[in-house]
Amino acid sequence: MLTYELKKSGFSLFETLYMCIRDDINSGRLKAGEKLPSKRALAEHLQISKTTVENAYYQLVTEGYLKAEPKRGFFVERIEPTAVPGGIKAAPIKIKEEAENTDIDLTGSRIGTEQFPFSVWARLMRRVLTENRSEVLAPIPYKGTVVLREAIAAYLYRFRGIAVDPEQIIIGAGTEYLYGLLIRLLGEEKCCGVENPGYPKIRQIYTVNGATCADVPLDEYGARPDALEKEGVNVLHITASHHFPTGIVMPLRRRQEILDWASGSPGRYIIEDDYDCEFRFAGKPVPALQSIDSGGKVIYINTFTKSLTPSIRIGYMILPPELIKRYSEKLGFYSCAVCSFEQFALASFLNEGYFERHIARMKKHYRTLRDGLIETLKLMPGSENAEITGKDSGLHFIMKFKEPSSREKIEEVLRFAGIRAAFLSDYLRTAASPEEDRSIVVNYSGINTSDINKIRDRLTGLRFN
Repeated sequence: MLTYELKKSGFSLFETLYMCIRDDINSGRLKAGEKLPSKRALAEHLQISKTTVENAYYQLVTEGYLKAEPKRGFFVERIEPTAVPGGIKAAPIKIKEEAENTDIDLTGSRIGTEQFPFSVWARLMRRVLTENRSEVLAPIPYKGTVVLREAIAAYLYRFRGIAVDPEQIIIGAGTEYLYGLLIRLLGEEKCCGVENPGYPKIRQIYTVNGATCADVPLDEYGARPDALEKEGVNVLHITASHHFPTGIVMPLRRRQEILDWASGSPGRYIIEDDYDCEFRFAGKPVPALQSIDSGGKVIYINTFTKSLTPSIRIGYMILPPELIKRYSEKLGFYSCAVCSFEQFALASFLNEGYFERHIARMKKHYRTLRDGLIETLKLMPGSENAEITGKDSGLHFIMKFKEPSSREKIEEVLRFAGIRAAFLSDYLRTAASPEEDRSIVVNYSGINTSDINKIRDRLTGLRFN
């Protein structure tokens, strides 16, 4: 029986139990294939609730440490030690243009503004003008202001388990700008692997900047390592913590395989796009791939677009030590494209706890929207057997319709309800399966309760002909 002291760690019981079991797996104390005690048995032994054990177990399942087998229990997955902390012509993307009569956008092209903390942001900006006049008017270091890089480093350590020197952080005017810098840094001769299906703009940005791109197919665990060798990929762009659009959370074993691929040859790198990592609605946030990279192969990139607002064009990337030195030598002449005024305000927003409180409020807000939207979309004809996947992370989910539903029938209903939505097949550059062609990608970041009520009113009583 597992025995741990849970009440003297300073963390919650769930977090402490999760960390104890995780560390025992990483250290080899718990062997691959070993069965863990039942939730009830461990709860009684440790004198904690069954829910606490259940939450810890399922967090470990999500991260790939455990495997849940129906009616058998939880078993330790095989974890390779190498990645443990310590070191045919492509078809065009065919997302349809918005129809004239659609007034509800579920494609994710906008973010709601109702929840933005205007009063706090205004107060911080006034304070910057009052207290930081000389710094605001001084030249900005090419990496960005020291105060913001330090604030981001502290936040990432608290929230994502990433221990990083602020000197490794580069501030930029959004991730698209940073992607362009990365191509110049790594070299246009590199072959960039992009997920298929995936966010189409990534390929467009890399191509415009002179890079060659290759499609990397996915399986149920994320990007397939075997395809990387086959396609001659040097740089892999992935969304490991919550893939867009499928919602796949890459388990630990696959992450290790990807890291092993990167370590297999000089010049290989992984660009980890962690774009909406803050929004996880079940369990604690999955650790970033960068946090288990001991070989300096992961370039971490993120933005405040989803968590705050697109109008604050502040993104950042973390470069491994080898690359930050090369960046300074090769691209250090580039000026930081983000004004110091916003950088100082955002640093205060992070340092004084406003950001984390804002995320907590937004998670509650988005959870309510998500649940209400799911219940409302169940009014769609043909949704009786539809499957919802990927709803526990990020701000989108997949609604998979079964036969005899078809894309044509689903599109007809969406038009009737005034909804603009994309299908999973729209994000594929290869032939889609029938299931992919009748699965819709539902992004709810830009809607509100009023929109959900409109959808409900329009769908009530509707049936397929």
